[in-house]
Amino acid sequence: MNTATKNRLKSVGITIVTLLVLNTIGSFFFYRFDLTKDKRYTLSPTSLHIIEQVKNPLYIKVYMQGELPSEFKRLQLETRQMLEEFQGYNSNIVFEFIDPLEDDSTSMDNIKELYRKGLTPINISVDDKGKQSQAMVFPWAIAVYDNKEVNIPLLKNIMGASTTDKVIGSVQHLEYSIADALNKITQNKQKKIAIIKGNGELHEAYIAKFLLQTKESYHIGPFTLDSVAKQPINTLEALKNYDLAIIAKPTEAFSESEKQVLDQYIVSGGKTIWLIDQVVAEMDSLYSPTGSALAFTRDLNLNDFFFKYGVRIYPDLVKDEQGSPIKLATGEQGSATQFQEFNWKFAPQIYPQSKHPIVKNLGGIKFDFANAIDTLKNGIKKTVLLQSSQYSKRIGTPTEINLNSVNEETTPADYLNKGNIPLAVLLEGNFHSMFENRVLAFDQTDFQAKGKPGKMIVISDGDVIKNQLDKNLLPVELGYDQRSGNLYDNKDFLMNCVNYVLDDTGLINIRSKDLDLPLLDKEKVYENYTYIQFLTIGLPIVILTVFGFLFTFLRKRKYSR
Repeated sequence: MNTATKNRLKSVGITIVTLLVLNTIGSFFFYRFDLTKDKRYTLSPTSLHIIEQVKNPLYIKVYMQGELPSEFKRLQLETRQMLEEFQGYNSNIVFEFIDPLEDDSTSMDNIKELYRKGLTPINISVDDKGKQSQAMVFPWAIAVYDNKEVNIPLLKNIMGASTTDKVIGSVQHLEYSIADALNKITQNKQKKIAIIKGNGELHEAYIAKFLLQTKESYHIGPFTLDSVAKQPINTLEALKNYDLAIIAKPTEAFSESEKQVLDQYIVSGGKTIWLIDQVVAEMDSLYSPTGSALAFTRDLNLNDFFFKYGVRIYPDLVKDEQGSPIKLATGEQGSATQFQEFNWKFAPQIYPQSKHPIVKNLGGIKFDFANAIDTLKNGIKKTVLLQSSQYSKRIGTPTEINLNSVNEETTPADYLNKGNIPLAVLLEGNFHSMFENRVLAFDQTDFQAKGKPGKMIVISDGDVIKNQLDKNLLPVELGYDQRSGNLYDNKDFLMNCVNYVLDDTGLINIRSKDLDLPLLDKEKVYENYTYIQFLTIGLPIVILTVFGFLFTFLRKRKYSR
């Protein structure tokens, strides 16, 4: 054995020993490098904390496998990589990808089972170089832990967006969707939410979808104020056992005693979310032979209540050019009747302008007959979460609302200096009691004029939380409008509100994470199809061929001497 051979073997041996030593040392340390510009795969502290709580095997089934359109292949890849990140920090997390349509003989049974679990597919049109085809995709996953099961939505609905934009939005929400599901399935419920009753609030059927979503993370219970008249102190003490009170579209005036109970709950640190309609106006009343109805002020006896906290809700209606679509019958009655889509300006379609975590990265949120909110200076921090577009204005009441108004013509001058009207406001700080320096409605020995820091959200429309009912009187998805077929982001907005006021801000911050996800421009690909084929397929082959010839030539030249 010559010296050169010995040196080569020695080098190989040193390399192998070095790799073994490094591998052994590396087994005692765990670190993952995220080289992406937007740190897409760097999990937040909130996610890492949730992952630590998984003490037993947790199985995740992802129903995105098989032949998928190109956009969903990207979503599939991003989902796999995100789950690998979760699994990298906790080996108890196990996942698999399943194609529910793989076997024709069982595909229908699989589809029915997924439907039963609430996993609805989407049918999308696939455009392959001008050829149109239909594809069914289940952008869902199911997590199973200790005999508990929770659905994980992987595709975020963005109304009016293309499939590509929906995928980008969905990838931005992947970490949140997975972390939120794991949090629901591994954590025990602790905080309690009271749904206030007794003043004509929305019936449970109209907030069913909100309740179903909320009860996955919190304890929920109805709380009536009827007992305030006879036992106000006991009612107040019972209400203080709840962390959050939600008042959803009351229609009857609050008594002074009821206001004092709610006031003292707020001053003692209780969180509240108010969904208030200061005007009586309903869409159902417009579907009459006249097509019109009178909108008039609703007296809830809450003006002084909110004024003390720093907001005023006007008994006006907000009319916005950025309205929601509505379908109305046109033409002669009978067989010639046709339905045409119009812009209904009394149902503002609000796109968040604020960067606050509650509304960041949310899509359109639908209002119905919203009222204007004004903020007042009183030392409480106020953040406008949602506001109308710049092309909006206030309509005083009483006023007649007529469906024929969809035909009116307007110009930007009609909205000059009138738009950007606040519709949802967050209040944070130490609230002063509205009964400070006033006669109390009932005797209270432990009355507090100023108390602990608290949070309150005021939304000037009760219909934001209201789900519609189908023909069988069953609730449809919150935010889904049966008249137009659009799905709005009402549910995500409300859940963010609940999470924020209850200080569960970690999940909200994950939701507001910004990613820069580059995707192929199909139009450019089609226009330069031959060139891109050569660039991606032909050029690598040419480079390999040239390299092969050069390598062979130089090798022959070296060893032929």
